[in-house]
Amino acid sequence: LQVLNEKKLQEVDSLWKEFETPEKANKIVKLKHFEKFQDTTEALAASTALVEGKLSKNLKKILKKIVAKDAHEQLAVADAKLGGVIKDKLNLSCIHSPMVTELMRGIRSQIEGLITGLPSREMAAMCLGLAHSLSRYKLKFSPDKVDTMIIQAISLLDDLDKELNNYIMRCREWYGWHFPELGKIITDNLTYCKCVRKVGDRSNFASSDVSDILPEEIEEDVKAAAEISMGTEVSEEDINNIIHLCDQVIEISEYRTQLYDYLKNRMMAIAPNLTVMVGELVGARLIAHAGSLLNLAKHPASTVQLLGAEKALFRALKTKRDTPKFGLIYHASLVGQTNTKNKGKISRMLAAKTALTVRYDALGENTSAEMGAENRLKVETRLRVLEERGIRRISGTGRALAKTDKYQNKSEVKVFDPSGDSTLPVSKKRKIQEVEEQDTEAPVKAKKFKAEMKEGTAEEDDEPVKKKKKKKNKEKQAEEEEALNEELPTSPTVELCCLGYLCCFSIMLFMTTLVCLQNAEKKKKKKKKVKEEDED
Repeated sequence: LQVLNEKKLQEVDSLWKEFETPEKANKIVKLKHFEKFQDTTEALAASTALVEGKLSKNLKKILKKIVAKDAHEQLAVADAKLGGVIKDKLNLSCIHSPMVTELMRGIRSQIEGLITGLPSREMAAMCLGLAHSLSRYKLKFSPDKVDTMIIQAISLLDDLDKELNNYIMRCREWYGWHFPELGKIITDNLTYCKCVRKVGDRSNFASSDVSDILPEEIEEDVKAAAEISMGTEVSEEDINNIIHLCDQVIEISEYRTQLYDYLKNRMMAIAPNLTVMVGELVGARLIAHAGSLLNLAKHPASTVQLLGAEKALFRALKTKRDTPKFGLIYHASLVGQTNTKNKGKISRMLAAKTALTVRYDALGENTSAEMGAENRLKVETRLRVLEERGIRRISGTGRALAKTDKYQNKSEVKVFDPSGDSTLPVSKKRKIQEVEEQDTEAPVKAKKFKAEMKEGTAEEDDEPVKKKKKKKNKEKQAEEEEALNEELPTSPTVELCCLGYLCCFSIMLFMTTLVCLQNAEKKKKKKKKVKEEDED
């Protein structure tokens, strides 16, 4: 567009009045050149280049052809950054001011009148489509990466599992009244429903062919059980309702497999690294629990580890007990492979690597799953190291077998001491005598043994010498007893306590005898009264 009257552009505040109608706009601005885009992708590329302050190829060609002719005039530019790029590459003088922004606003308002040959509907559709695609580009948003589909799919999958369990349980219980043995022979739920739908009444098993559903061995067992079944007879209407329920179960199970395949494909498209790390179901549940893939990327690794275990966490904090070690991540295959001892370590490491992969999927431009495969390999090596460390602790080395020491039973026989049962007080003199007797028993026995050994050699000694030694020993023992009696005199309090205990015991005996005598007299009186009443 070429400006015709530059004097009116100087009045910036009143410039909007010159663009109130298309006629007024044509007096100020004139169309010099117009070129259409071939498709929306080209328009999006040109608009994104303008947003980023770059010069697109088409714009460069147009500027070289047309504006280069009028090089002495200034080029009005809405973006100062773009003006600088044009000045550097094409050596054209550019201007950017508040007057230019007001001029651009007026041109946009009257664009349909200035450019002829464009219907208003096509113009509106083009503007809307370009605005949507440009906003997607600004937000790095791709229509393929819609995590709301994953959230809805995983919640529907959980609902289908619950409904299938209820329907199958009802079908087995209902048909079990008619043929109870079939539920024990066929354990798979889907094959059970297919078999019931194809045969119906149990009497039809003998004539029907179920080889496409069951293997030969199980088919023979079913036919044999149908002949000797203990079930009740059922009407045709009941059988029809059961068959209709089996149809519902089969349809829902087929739709569930289809939905699972859809979820797997969407997870590989939206979060391929997360899918490689923890699997489709666990990854989808983590995204659904966080609300979106971007919200999950904002969570730290500790929060990712405990997602799904919030109630247990706050209960543990409230009761001051151990906090949980894992939430939804517990159902990942890597955590399931480990021992109970190492589950906490592996879940912590897996949560850290999962947080990295989620951020790469949500904010990165690359859609490959190489990062997830590398992190999974690291977690697997760590798991292998932990397991080997446990084996080495048991056996000593990785190659040597575990050795156990020979078991030896060491029994200690303890003898009961009856002296502790006595409640009567014992005098100090008696206690000391007992202790001395125990101490002197051992040396006395040793002396006797030595004396017996020396009997053969002691025959030469004279008898009077032996008598003198015996007298001396007796005198020594008497002196020691007198010394002990002098050192530990008997206390009068101990004797008084003993007398008191004896008096109490005699009084108790006397009281019990009196009570017994009184009871005997009462019984005699009662017998006499009874006899007198009988005689009367």
